[in-house]
Amino acid sequence: MDQKKELKEQYKEIPIQSGVFKITNNENGKVYIGSFNNLKRLNGLKFMLMTNTCLNPLLQNEWNEFGSDAFTIETVEMLKKPEEGYFDEKRELEKLEQKWIEQLQPFGDKGYN
Repeated sequence: MDQKKELKEQYKEIPIQSGVFKITNNENGKVYIGSFNNLKRLNGLKFMLMTNTCLNPLLQNEWNEFGSDAFTIETVEMLKKPEEGYFDEKRELEKLEQKWIEQLQPFGDKGYN
C-alpha cells in the first residue's frame, strides 16, 4: 500500500470526537470560540480561512492581514459522552461551547464571536 493510501486509511480510523476549539490571534490576543460535532472539520475551517471563504468576516480579515502563522488553533475541551442512556449530543455541545464563551468573553476587542 502506498503512503498516501495508508495515511487516508489511518485518518478514517480516527474516532469521531465532538468538542470546543479556540482560534487565537497571537498578534493581538483576540480569540474565536467554536465547536464541531466532528473535530476533523477543523481542517475544513483552516481551508476556508486560507481560501478567503470563512463566514466570520472579522476573523477572515485579520487572518488575511496577519497571515496563518499568526494564529493558533487548538481544542480546548472534548465532549464527554456517557456510555449508557440517552444523550443529546447537540444540546450538550452547545452548552459546552457557551461555557467557554462565557469564560473567555471573546467579543469586541477581545475576540471574533
